Amino acid sequence: MKKAGIIITLSSFSKADIRKYLITYHHLSDDSALQSIDQVAEYIRKVGCIQYDPLDVVGRNPDLTLQSRCAAYSKGDIDQYLYTERVLFDVWDKNMSICEVSDWPSFKRFRERYLHWCHEHQETIDAISAYLREHETACSSDFVLEERVDWHYGPQRLAKAALEAMCYAGLAVVHHKKGTRRYYGLADQFIPEPYLSAPAPYTTEEEFYKWFVLRRINSIGILWNRQSDAWLGINGLKSQDRNRAFEALLHEGRIIEITVEDIKHPLYLSATNIEILKSATEHELSGNTARIIAPLDNLMWDRKLIQDLFGFEYTWEVYVPAAKRKYGYYILPVLCDQQLIGRIELETDKSSKTLIVKHFWPQPETNILDYREQLLSGLERFKQYNLCDVIEIRPDVLFLK
Repeated sequence: MKKAGIIITLSSFSKADIRKYLITYHHLSDDSALQSIDQVAEYIRKVGCIQYDPLDVVGRNPDLTLQSRCAAYSKGDIDQYLYTERVLFDVWDKNMSICEVSDWPSFKRFRERYLHWCHEHQETIDAISAYLREHETACSSDFVLEERVDWHYGPQRLAKAALEAMCYAGLAVVHHKKGTRRYYGLADQFIPEPYLSAPAPYTTEEEFYKWFVLRRINSIGILWNRQSDAWLGINGLKSQDRNRAFEALLHEGRIIEITVEDIKHPLYLSATNIEILKSATEHELSGNTARIIAPLDNLMWDRKLIQDLFGFEYTWEVYVPAAKRKYGYYILPVLCDQQLIGRIELETDKSSKTLIVKHFWPQPETNILDYREQLLSGLERFKQYNLCDVIEIRPDVLFLK
């Protein structure tokens, strides 16, 4: 906190204080803040973005993120806000992400990188643009462009690379998706003009990094100045840039440094959130339902921080070879009573509308029977979100029967 040019460090908080703050900040205790899906965009505005991943075992990552915060949310609801109302849009932020459309001007610096590629392939970009003027939407298979180009992770068909580049450059947007296939439309047809022509909220590289560092602190709610997956996707950010951004934000009074017992490094939160922190430390949290957390949930972005605060070590094992997995393919953390109490493996039988509970691994020294009712309540909530009618509990999870 800045007062008369002096930086004040707030100390000292317990880990329990910070856990309560994070749970409150992310609306993971009760449903009073996000009572309807119309408030989903407000939450995304607060945290900047939620991460997108197309894998769908019991919902895609944005679905899983939002269901844990909003009891009214059902699988796939976010598409209404992305592709019908268009108050959200797909963008490369924390990897592939979803942001509020008002953030469009803020990604100008990112888009400039891909405009160069588009200029180098101008004839192709012009042909695709002309097609989109006539047909409104297109996917790569609509074009007979067999030439392959080096793009990101290797050679791709020119049409696919060009459509992606147009999207990254701000010439196009994702119009809708069918499964994992993306259909594109021209940005000037779907992004409101005031956002399309608005200047970026920064004019220098230093201001850009300050904006993004503060954004990522708000994405999680609290963060430290250490190497972390939380910084993924910030174009060109190096440790010295991050250090300068933290220092400037501190001197401007826009972030506050706090110390936490038994955590070596200071933590930082936005000055606008200090009242949430104070309130969380002074009041008991309500809610008695377990929440099933997305694998790429904002809460989990800095897994070392989560390990220090919650004593919970988490690896999303989707991309780990099967023989090396400790738990399984698509394992989700479970939050209850201000603790991450274990991991759950769920599956959907769409034909019978059945939510299958395959496995549950409690945390060491956790008496899982103490949480039975909260888990059953959480699974009932999850069943409704996942558009299922029945919960099937497999033998490995007999304690829930």
